[in-house]
Amino acid sequence: MAKHYEEAFKKQIVALYNNGKTLADINKEYGIAKSTVKTWIERYNNSGSFDVNDNRTEEEIELIKLRKQVKQLEMENDILKQAALILGKKVDLIISNRDKYSINAMCKLLKIPRSLVYYHLKNRGNANKISEEEVKLENMVIKIFRESRNNYGARKIRKQLQREGIIASRRKISQIMEKYSLVSSYTVAQYKVHRKGCNEANIPNIVNREFEDREKLEVVVSDLTYVRVNKKWSYICTLLDLYNREIIGFSAGPKKDANLVYQAFLNCKYPLTDIKIFHTDRGNEFKNKTIDEVINTFEIERSLSKKGCPYDNAAAESLFNIIKTEFVKERDFDDINILRLELGDYVNWYNNHRLHGSLDYLTPMEYKEKIKLEM
Repeated sequence: MAKHYEEAFKKQIVALYNNGKTLADINKEYGIAKSTVKTWIERYNNSGSFDVNDNRTEEEIELIKLRKQVKQLEMENDILKQAALILGKKVDLIISNRDKYSINAMCKLLKIPRSLVYYHLKNRGNANKISEEEVKLENMVIKIFRESRNNYGARKIRKQLQREGIIASRRKISQIMEKYSLVSSYTVAQYKVHRKGCNEANIPNIVNREFEDREKLEVVVSDLTYVRVNKKWSYICTLLDLYNREIIGFSAGPKKDANLVYQAFLNCKYPLTDIKIFHTDRGNEFKNKTIDEVINTFEIERSLSKKGCPYDNAAAESLFNIIKTEFVKERDFDDINILRLELGDYVNWYNNHRLHGSLDYLTPMEYKEKIKLEM
C-alpha cells in the first residue's frame, strides 16, 4: 500500500528542493523515492497543486510558459535599467570631481569612455544655461563641500555661505549637491532601534538556559540582527546547534520578518526532522503561520524565552556579538546578493576554521569529529 503524505509535508519538501537541496539529499534524509519527489516538484512548481488533474490542460501549460517569458523580460528590463543607472552614476562622479582629478585618469579607473563624459558635459552645458549668479553659487557650494573634506551637508554649507555674504535656501543647496553627486560622509543609514513586538503565545522555556552538554540537533537556537547594505539596513538570521556551536542554517534579506527565518530553515544543511527543539526569544518574526507549518510538519518542539529575559537566548545573542564584530562591523555591502555570498563564506570559515573557547579551542566541525571518535 502506497504511503500517504500530507499536503503540508509535500510543500515543505518542494521548498527544500527549490532552495537547493538535491533529489539525492532529500531521498537520503527523508526516505522518499526520487521519482515521487520529482513528481511533487514538477506538479507543484507547474501549477501550485499536487493534483494530477490540475496539471494536464494545454491552457495551463501555455499560461505558465507565458508567465515565465514575462518574468524573463521583466528581469532583463530591470537589469538593463540598473546597468544604465550605474553607468550614469559613474559619469556623474567623474563630472563632479573634474576640478580635483584628471578626467582621463578617472575614466581609466572607472572604465568609462572619455567621449561619453564629454558628451554629457556638452549636453548639460547646452540644456542647462544658467545665470552667472547661479554658476557662482554652484562653484561656492562645491568649494565649501571640498574644503569640509566632504563632511558638510546642506545645513552647514548654508551657514558657511551666510558667513561669506551669500544667501541660498537649503533646498537649492541640496539640488546643487545632488546635481554634482556631492554626498556628505554623514549621509549614512542610522539604525533605529525598533521595539520588538512580543509573542504572547503560551509556550514554555523548556531550554531553561541549559545551553551546554546537548546532543546533536537536540536544541537549535535562532535570532536576527541587522547589517548595512548600500546605506540601508538589511537583516541576517542564523540557526545555531548548541551541540557544537555550528551554524546549520542562515539567510539574509531586506526585511526582518518570518520569511527570513523560513529561508534559514530551507538553507539548513541537515534534515529538519532531526531537529528536536527550536528555541528563540519572543520576537513576532518567529510567530507566523509559515514558521508554524515548518515546526508542525517536521515535528519540532517549540521553546520560547521568558518575556523580557534576553539571557534566556544568550547562546544566539553571543553568536551575533561575534558576527557583528568579525563580519559586520564598519562594513557596507554593495547589494543583498554580495551580503549573502560573503555571509556564506563567513559561515564556512566559522564552522570549519574558527577556534571556539567554549569548545576547548576546536572548530565546531573538529569538535563534532572528536565526540564521534570518543563514542
